[in-house]
Amino acid sequence: MQYHNSVCLRVYGRRALFSDPLTRLGGEKYSYPVPTYQAVKGILESVYWKPTFQWVVDQVRVLHPIRTQSKSVRPLDYHGGNTLSFYTYLTDVEYQVKAHFEWNENRPDLTPDRNEHKHFQIARRMVERGGRRDVFLGTRECQAYVEPGGFPDGPGAYDDTDEVSFGLMFHGFSYPDETGRDLLQARLWHAVMHRGVLTFPRPEECLYIRDLHPQTAKPFMPGVNFDFCGSLAEEEGL
Repeated sequence: MQYHNSVCLRVYGRRALFSDPLTRLGGEKYSYPVPTYQAVKGILESVYWKPTFQWVVDQVRVLHPIRTQSKSVRPLDYHGGNTLSFYTYLTDVEYQVKAHFEWNENRPDLTPDRNEHKHFQIARRMVERGGRRDVFLGTRECQAYVEPGGFPDGPGAYDDTDEVSFGLMFHGFSYPDETGRDLLQARLWHAVMHRGVLTFPRPEECLYIRDLHPQTAKPFMPGVNFDFCGSLAEEEGL
């Protein structure tokens, strides 16, 4: 489906770590072979985000072959000092992302800020500038870079591969300000890549959902911790 407020971008980096939660119990971290919905959403929010809307990730195209590399690290121990762990990263990654934004209907107090043209133009300019904030591929040590791009555009490593299944994977978190419930939830899905393209289900379409713990949405108060800006220059701080 085509959306008139869609953005397409290219994101790449030397390494990525989309942590499989099953491998973190013993202090190790092992990356999923492909990005999670939540990780891509975090990239888009680093490029441009306001609580007025939420990003919906449509598709991700894997351009480079999936390769891993393990490194020994010394993370801080909960009881003080350091411990030794092994983290397994993806190396030399590059993706094309297609996404669009939708109004957050659980934020009726921000209705005056629902100016689609304004937010789309700012998002487009922020993609051209590489994002408003630092962009990461899963974790802080995996610096990423964002550029405008088409979808699909150019050759990919899996263009001739009909289907690759990755089994049950973490999809993302359902936050209270996005669901209207005072509850944090985790979503799972069966990830399948067709000719290098991951087509994500919408959050409400995920079949496997787990309740984590009670949580309330952060309030945004105009004039206190949120401002309604009427022009692109004001939004971009020019």
